[in-house]
Amino acid sequence: MNANELSLIASARKRPNTPCLFTIGYEGSSFEEYLNRIIKNNIKMLVDVRKNPISRKRGFSKKNLSETLNNLGIKYVHIPNLGISSEKRQSLNTQKDYDLLFVSYLNNELKNNKSSLDYLFEIFKEYHRIAITCFEADKCMCHRGIIANALSNFPDWKYEICHI
Repeated sequence: MNANELSLIASARKRPNTPCLFTIGYEGSSFEEYLNRIIKNNIKMLVDVRKNPISRKRGFSKKNLSETLNNLGIKYVHIPNLGISSEKRQSLNTQKDYDLLFVSYLNNELKNNKSSLDYLFEIFKEYHRIAITCFEADKCMCHRGIIANALSNFPDWKYEICHI
């Protein structure tokens, strides 16, 4: 990117630098729209919580996403231990199906991956404005909301959570 493009990106960022945990999905969004939400909210690091960070949607696979973010001055990290396997995501049709999956996820995967949650909290404390990302647009149909809620239960948590 040239200096003019970087300047335009910098001016598009909202100025607040207060700590905030964001969650963001890319379902129904173009790659450009998704990146614009990240830039406008002054996100410093994107944390990918997909088990397998691949996508049939252009731009959203790990390699392209991390390279693009790096060019924008935004860090990227993938934490696959916080993902849900594709087998468990099959046959989800109703909110009740998702709710049952999330109860299982909370009681099994998250409970058994405390170190990954601790790592995520350390990332947050270092970067102050991070976004947890996955596919689903609706936070009620995505495990990233469960992860955000788990972080909010940490004893010294006192930060805002925004779903964008």
